Amino acid sequence: MKKNALKVMAMSVGLGLALAACGSGSAPSSSTDDPATATGSLRVMIPTYPLSNEGKAEFQKVVDDFNKTYPKMTIEPDFVTYDTMNEKISTSIASGSGYDVLVTGIGWIQPFAAKKVFKDLADVGLTKEDISTKTAEAMVPAVTHDEKVYGYPLIADARAVAFRKSAFIEAGLDPEKPPASMAELKVAAEKLTQRDASGAITRPGFDFWAASGAYRQTFTTFLASTGTPLFVDGKPNFNNPEGVETLEWMKSMINNVQAFGQMNSAKKPLVYTNEAPIGMVGGAVDCSDQGIGQANCDDLSFFLLDSGTKAEFVGGDIASIGAKTKNAKAAWTFIESLIKPEANNAQAKLNSKIPATKDTAKAGQAQSNPLSKFVAANLSHAAYEGGASNWLEVRKSFNSGLDEALLGKRPAEEVLSSLAALSK
Repeated sequence: MKKNALKVMAMSVGLGLALAACGSGSAPSSSTDDPATATGSLRVMIPTYPLSNEGKAEFQKVVDDFNKTYPKMTIEPDFVTYDTMNEKISTSIASGSGYDVLVTGIGWIQPFAAKKVFKDLADVGLTKEDISTKTAEAMVPAVTHDEKVYGYPLIADARAVAFRKSAFIEAGLDPEKPPASMAELKVAAEKLTQRDASGAITRPGFDFWAASGAYRQTFTTFLASTGTPLFVDGKPNFNNPEGVETLEWMKSMINNVQAFGQMNSAKKPLVYTNEAPIGMVGGAVDCSDQGIGQANCDDLSFFLLDSGTKAEFVGGDIASIGAKTKNAKAAWTFIESLIKPEANNAQAKLNSKIPATKDTAKAGQAQSNPLSKFVAANLSHAAYEGGASNWLEVRKSFNSGLDEALLGKRPAEEVLSSLAALSK
């Protein structure tokens, strides 16, 4: 096995990107069905391994495991980010040098499956039943399109709402009974908002944890808490009374309990640093001295939004096989190396997410901190963004359209109707 060659590629960002941009594409393996003698290389696009020493070392472990089965094949990694991923895939398609393995996210499967970028995993023997029995069942809708499976869930990026118990007690609120519905949350947030003598907000009562152009996922979460998913069978499901009510409620909170787009310099949830008493948070919290510290962690508690239906926003990372790969079996073997417990847990830890396995609540990373324990235990309440075949184009309009509604520049009903018209 040419381990040294792989290590050089993995250690070099420039080389990895060069391979992605101008490589000759999937190198066909030698004409043999025997993995022990198969040659060639796999092009792997992957965002789950950061370009740190730890990230490179963990990726090398996956490669080494793959080479136990395919000792003569090499890996050409492209360590992308989500910001560059869409462009990378488009460029690879246009150049004819498609990837063999692609790790993308929730909301990406349907658009790229519809464009025949991903292979139906039935071709490598994977069924919908396999996904539901081996991974968190709530992840199944995120990897299917037209009842076919186009991806395997790796790790989940779940979100919850956190609150400061001390702030609740100080304001006369019961920390044992946190607000859940939009109506309850608004009452509590207004009571917890602090202002100066001029009326300017000095401490927001609720933190959306969203910059300008980034309220899309929060809208999806609050909408789902009414029992209304963003899309149903690929068709928009937000241009209705529930969608209008949700967006108008968000507008009533903006510049009332929090300034539009407010974030701290570190872009971390304000509730972690006690800059807000309630707020949206991600899927993990570091309670060590290198993180927010144990005292801060002890003051936090978590809940899900519930305006009739519990909702936990879930993103994540999903592994797919390129539709035009000449090495489908080898590509699936590489994915199998990615989903082995040690590798799966390492990816979750590196990205502050949780494994998307059937027993995710028992997995190491999910048990490592109180927030991960909470979101893992509630993964069955998953709410997703996306669903339309052109979602990756529509979401840009979502960002700007929601901003216009939140700032009162356009009516909520008008914005949602125009977004529905764009979705297909």
